Amino acid sequence: MTAFRYRRAALALTAAAVLPLTLTACGGDDSSSDAADKSSSSAPAEEKSSAPAEGTPADGPFGPACATVPKDGAGSFDGMAQDPVATAASNNPALSTLVTAVKKAGLVDTLNNAQNITVFAPTNDAFAKIPKADLDKVLADKEMLTNILTYHVVGEKLTPTQLESGTYDTLQKSPLTTKGSGENYTVNDTSKVVCGNVPTANATVYIVDTVLMPKS
Repeated sequence: MTAFRYRRAALALTAAAVLPLTLTACGGDDSSSDAADKSSSSAPAEEKSSAPAEGTPADGPFGPACATVPKDGAGSFDGMAQDPVATAASNNPALSTLVTAVKKAGLVDTLNNAQNITVFAPTNDAFAKIPKADLDKVLADKEMLTNILTYHVVGEKLTPTQLESGTYDTLQKSPLTTKGSGENYTVNDTSKVVCGNVPTANATVYIVDTVLMPKS
């Protein structure tokens, strides 16, 4: 009988020792499971915070013709930003006719030395809209050429927001008008901006698809 009581007491002590260990093990499983759940639930939040917000406007040059600008070198956007405007234009193949006209008019130094100006720069295709005989006549007449070219220059840097609805005096003294929004702007209701907000060392350039003609 005494031996039987000793065995029951030993079993009770063993159970008492094992039970806390079992409960601890179960508690550990719940804790690790909760941690895993928290980790998995926080992952989507981190992904959302790192994703770019939709509808954020691009900062910098815009427009379809910007795709034709060289990706690197002196004619790239980064390269043009380092040079004054006439020099920067000379490194852009799409503006070679304009550069020729600027040289013939003797305006290279005038444009390069000016500070904080806006240049509406016609593309080669813009000049090609003018009949060749008429264009040759203009290129041969320095006074007329200077009159036309200085009409493309405004004496302040214009932001896209300022182009939404504005009238600005040019170096030629006649005003030009701008209107539009987003990435669509026109000058004098006829010339479209095809690559805008291009920075150079001393100017902001808006490349346009039609040569502007002074009103007086």
